Amino acid sequence: MLTLTCPYCGVPAEETELSPGGEAHLKRVGPGGTSQEFEDYLFARKNIKGVHFERWRHAYGCGKWFLAARDTHTMQVFGTYKAQTAHATDEIVGNARQARPEWVPDWPQPSEAVVG
Repeated sequence: MLTLTCPYCGVPAEETELSPGGEAHLKRVGPGGTSQEFEDYLFARKNIKGVHFERWRHAYGCGKWFLAARDTHTMQVFGTYKAQTAHATDEIVGNARQARPEWVPDWPQPSEAVVG
């Protein structure tokens, strides 16, 4: 069974105590977006076999939304973090890379950031 620790209240919760919210870190389409961008936002998901980031709600606990990083193939949980966080923490990325060395985050890393 999948067990995730809520980063808000610290309670380890089984999946029966949680409500899934789908893929995390989706970029919403604003009023100026095209029909294709809006369709992709609504329906296109990565749905990969491997490292995946998801939204979860601690439904039978504190009720807050949080994010989890896990391996969809092995069900290994790399960590959980607050929903307001733009990307997974360095610790979670390290856990994922240790389990899946071939995995690379799809967001810019601090060493890749453009300055100026």
